[in-house]
Parts: sequence; structure tokens; C-alpha cells
Amino acid sequence: MRNKIALTFILFFLISGFLPLNSQQYFTVTQDIYVAEDEEQDNVISFGGNVVIEGKVRESVVTFGGEVTISGEVGELVLGFGSNITLKSSAVIGGDVVSLGGKLEKEPGCLIQGDTVYFKGFEDLTDFLGEGFTGALIPMIIFFKLVSVFITFLLALLITALFPRQITLASNQIRNSFWPIVGTGLLSIIVYVGLVIFATLLSFVLIGIPILIALIIIGIVIKLFGRVVLFYFFGDSLIRAFGKGKASVFGGMILGFILVSFISFIPIFGGLFTFCLSIIGWGVVIRTKFGTTENWLKKKNET
Repeated sequence: MRNKIALTFILFFLISGFLPLNSQQYFTVTQDIYVAEDEEQDNVISFGGNVVIEGKVRESVVTFGGEVTISGEVGELVLGFGSNITLKSSAVIGGDVVSLGGKLEKEPGCLIQGDTVYFKGFEDLTDFLGEGFTGALIPMIIFFKLVSVFITFLLALLITALFPRQITLASNQIRNSFWPIVGTGLLSIIVYVGLVIFATLLSFVLIGIPILIALIIIGIVIKLFGRVVLFYFFGDSLIRAFGKGKASVFGGMILGFILVSFISFIPIFGGLFTFCLSIIGWGVVIRTKFGTTENWLKKKNET
């Protein structure tokens, strides 16, 4: 479990390099953040520090540990991993509030325009599944599968909080260029597997070890981002099918995650479905450069 948590932090530092930070954004480690009443910021991201929001944060507040007190306004998302979140009576949250592994206190009068997700910790998962979950009657493979799903959900929440616009753009490209994305994904996976095999062979003489490690990290990042894009794609498509309009990035991702996770548990079909998702996920990530452009391959060919 500790290794999984460590992977979460490693992934965050890897992908945070693509996050544009400017003077209107706070990004700190173990330092406190204070946004005064007359102050505005785009995003607030904190590792281990205490966060006090009395002014306005236009987009998201993302914290890992520490105390979060909000009496001002947050435009989109409040996401806490192991954080104690307090929403004062004057707090206005334009989107969702998600608390994972911490505490959430809401004073009467606070306004949350989106959804509230409150999950105290991993023990809640086992409580929800029942005391017999870890018993001999249920194969251990199911247990580890559910743990993997839980960790994937945490990572999906993190990626959605950091890259909502990129996820939306990449999802739209699945509709506009489905078969080119499939072809790109299949070719990318074939090339990737070949590079991994080549790096593995080089590892026998130590030269390929750093290359192999780098390839593994790249593969994990591409797979996770592509999977989150597909979560949102399926969730948004399902909401559209029922005539409910366009889904929020966060709501669509959660709905799609539930749908995809359920299908993945189906014997044989679930494995085939997951493999197809991997192809599409790789394709959309490569063609859109992690959701930063519509189709950089086409632009490159035209020039």
C-alpha cells in the first residue's frame, strides 16, 4: 500500500512539469498558503502545508495533507488527499468538493454548486464490501483487483483536477478522429513494446537499465492519462445519451470510471475491453500530446 501511495506522489511530480504556473498560481511544499480577502489566484496546490482561502481562487484548490480552511470563493474544484477541510458559512464552491482520507466539515450556509465526495480512507472500502471481503470465500485476485481499481480512482481524481481542459480536448478528438486514433494507438503500443524488449536486452550489460526505467515511467503516465480521458469520454457520452446535456469534467470522469470498472470485471470480455481501451488511450494521448493540441501529427505533416 505504501508503494502505491508513493507512486501517486511520483506521478504528480512527473506530470506537474506540464502544469503552467505563473504569478497567479500557488504551488508549495510544506509551506502555508494564505489568500487574502482582496486577493485572487488561478490555482492553489499544496503538499503538507496549511491553506487558508479568504479571497478568490478562480479554478482549483488541490492539497495533500495539512489543514484547509475556506471562507472565500473557489471557482471549480476543492480536492484534498488526507487533508482536513473546513468550509466556513461564507464559502462558495463553484464545482465539486472531494475529500479522500481526511475530514470534511461544512458550516451551515456554505454553498457547494457541484457534488460532494467524502471518503475517509481505505478502511471505508473494506467496510463497504463487508467483513467477509478478505475471507477465504473470495479469491485474493479479486481483492487485489479492487485495490487496483481504488488506487486508479485516486490517480484519476488527481489527473482530472490538474488537467480538466486537456481531458476535454482529448475526449472530443476521440469523436472526431476515432479510427486514426485507433491506428496511432496500435502502432504506438507495438513500437513501445519493441523498445521495452530492446531495453531489456541491453539491461544485461547495464546500459539499458535507465532506458528501461524511463520507458516504464513513460508507459505508466501515458496509460493513466489516456484512461482518464476515456473515463470522461464514456461518462459524457452516457449523459448525452440520456439528454442531460454536457457533463462536467469531474462528474463525467466519475460516471465513466464506474462504467469502465464494472465492465472490466466481466470475464474474458472485460480483458478484451480493457485492451481496446489501452489502444484508444495511447492513440489519443500521442495524437493530442496529452490534450494540448487537436492533432499535432497532422500539423507536422502539413508543414
